[in-house]
Amino acid sequence: MPLIQINGVRLEVRTIAPRPAPAGAGAPAPLVFLHEGLGSVAMWRDWPDALCAATGRAGLLVSRQGYGQSDPVPDVRGEPAVRKGQRNGRLQPDYMHHEAWAVLPALLVALQIRRPVLVGHSDGGTIALLHASRFDVSACVVMAPHTFVEDLSIAAIRRARDEFVAGRLRERLARFHADVDGAFWQWNDVWLSEGFRSFDIRGDCAGITAPLLAIQGEADPYGTMAQIDAIAENAPQTQLLKLPDCGHSPHRDQPQAVTAAIQAFLQGL
Repeated sequence: MPLIQINGVRLEVRTIAPRPAPAGAGAPAPLVFLHEGLGSVAMWRDWPDALCAATGRAGLLVSRQGYGQSDPVPDVRGEPAVRKGQRNGRLQPDYMHHEAWAVLPALLVALQIRRPVLVGHSDGGTIALLHASRFDVSACVVMAPHTFVEDLSIAAIRRARDEFVAGRLRERLARFHADVDGAFWQWNDVWLSEGFRSFDIRGDCAGITAPLLAIQGEADPYGTMAQIDAIAENAPQTQLLKLPDCGHSPHRDQPQAVTAAIQAFLQGL
């Protein structure tokens, strides 16, 4: 996958070409896909291609630092520090704010993308919400986002740690990350830190004026419906989709329903 240097860090990106637009029609805003806490460009698999085809839009996928083939985070379990302008050590509770307000804007400027449609999953959904609270976007689609910390989320992340250390999670993730240990521990350590328990972006959601679609699975072990209900309470334009028989990854558990919902949402803009 190609790499692009943003703020001194090389990030893995993948682009999806749009379907040719009818004569005289302007190109619709591209879809920018933001992955979950253990995700990467490759872990989206082929669903972004299907969504771009269904909506007639171009797409951009990016792996955050430390994920996929992007540059690793130096000393990922060490003391937090800034060296040569770069973050080193353990992630801090504001890591998603940093991605939303510093890294993503710089990436969009570098690629000359204006007013995208953000499509975020889990951590990526939170980053999408934070970005949309301060920057101009055409629309925002979030799947299983985190707006505040619930006890069941922490319990699920502890189970993931046990599965990584003693189970097969490390083996499964190693196919998708150049530095699988760095990818896992940067996410797991910050989520299980005491400082992260007060993480809460419900107030930030009130700053979102763009159309917003929030999707949550009823069987999600990482969050309850309170996560997306909180978005709608603070951003009344939000459309909610609550999916039965669906876990933490709606685009994998219910791909046809999610694609159809996003297609209808974007057509209605």
